[in-house]
Amino acid sequence: MKLKIKVKAHAKQNKIETKEGNEWTIRIKAPAIENKANEELISFLAEELNIRAAQIKIVSGHTSKIKIIEIIEIMSFPRRRESRNKV
Repeated sequence: MKLKIKVKAHAKQNKIETKEGNEWTIRIKAPAIENKANEELISFLAEELNIRAAQIKIVSGHTSKIKIIEIIEIMSFPRRRESRNKV
């Protein structure tokens, strides 16, 4: 899933301001300096969406207010049965 996110850095609190389909506006406390706002955005989204931060990737807009974020869905596979035959 991909989201187009407008980030408003240096806000009083982290919060999702608007959601219109796949276009969101998010306020982030961290300043837009030295990748701090991007890191906090990923952390905040992971918490809000109840996923791991490793599942969130900034596809484009690393230095822009407008970012394209990709949410990577991790599928779980059934565990392989171990052989019960012992030699």
